[in-house]
Amino acid sequence: MTDHPIKGLMTTTMENLKEMIDVNTIIGDPVETPDGSVILTVSKVGFGFAAGGSEFQSGDGGGEGSLLPFGGGSGGGVSITPIAFLIVNSLGVKMLHLDENTHLYEKILELAPQAAEKIQQMFNNKNQDQQGQQQQGQQNQQEDFNI
Repeated sequence: MTDHPIKGLMTTTMENLKEMIDVNTIIGDPVETPDGSVILTVSKVGFGFAAGGSEFQSGDGGGEGSLLPFGGGSGGGVSITPIAFLIVNSLGVKMLHLDENTHLYEKILELAPQAAEKIQQMFNNKNQDQQGQQQQGQQNQQEDFNI
């Protein structure tokens, strides 16, 4: 049995989409600045395709195994939206977002260690205050007995 024409149509569409998209579409080519920093573009990529077709009844009735006339089409598209720049220099790596709302989770993760340290300091201070109050209470009780 021969391949159905829709298979060739879909294969061609997918191969063309595959040629359009590669890793450099998401992470752009590096650009080096005069101060030695390297800037990479980070993009959001979306793509889709559709294919469809129909076989038509032929006028001669067509016998068993005869091919019916086929009509079809396919299409595809790609959407590329830059969302951030990755800046690498001697000071480290920094992500510069184009949309302030997209980096909320990154900020939370960045601040988590600092928040944990502050909470730990609060507990340590509380424990030290309690110990200091207990020691002061014991000293006051000893002074009461000495009187």
